[in-house]
Amino acid sequence: MPVIMAFLMLAVTPTPVVVELFTSEGCSSCPPADLLLRRLQKEQPVSGVEVIPLSEHVDYWNQLGWKDPFSSGSFTDRQRQYADVFHKDGPYTPQMVIDGTTGFVGSDGPHALKAIAEAAKRPKASVTLTCQANPLRLQVRIDNVREDADVLLAIAENGLESNVVRGENRGLRMGHDGVTRRMAIIGRVKKQLPFASEPKVAIEKDWRPENLSAIVFLQDRSTYRIQGAGKIALPACAAN
Repeated sequence: MPVIMAFLMLAVTPTPVVVELFTSEGCSSCPPADLLLRRLQKEQPVSGVEVIPLSEHVDYWNQLGWKDPFSSGSFTDRQRQYADVFHKDGPYTPQMVIDGTTGFVGSDGPHALKAIAEAAKRPKASVTLTCQANPLRLQVRIDNVREDADVLLAIAENGLESNVVRGENRGLRMGHDGVTRRMAIIGRVKKQLPFASEPKVAIEKDWRPENLSAIVFLQDRSTYRIQGAGKIALPACAAN
């Protein structure tokens, strides 16, 4: 019986797919894409898939009347790297990128659902996350690595809002989920070798701990394909 139960638990484990949205509060076409990302996270509409959203606010709209409080030049740089990989002329908003393999207009819901389902069919590395508090630290374990890749840690926050008073979205109250507060490389995995790490997690004063999650994913340096991912809500660490 224990063997059967273990098999059943394995069979229903959802496949993680990382959905990145490059967006800006200064972009008038971005609110529908922001809403789509929130719905993908809340509704998890693709059977057998865990959608892991990362809302990455770029900074190239900031000079046009409204400075996005969640924007960072590092996300602009990341999007430019995707543009090079996808052989595009340059970055644009809103852009959605699925598991680092395909990019398209970020408000295109049908395209998103199809791309997420396709990404889930690809073989994945196994990313297991646990955590502890005082100090806040993750335990990362990665197995079934198929190719050399960077290991990245992102901290994302839900439930963020802004009253936009200037720029193209002037007068709107904008809400966001999965806002990427920080993203950094924490290691490198080698093909067919396991990986383990215990990175510390620093939380800034203006972040709400109850709304934070940690996302760890593997990304190929040349193709930018995401080979596997895991997510853990940081409030769960308080019990450990």
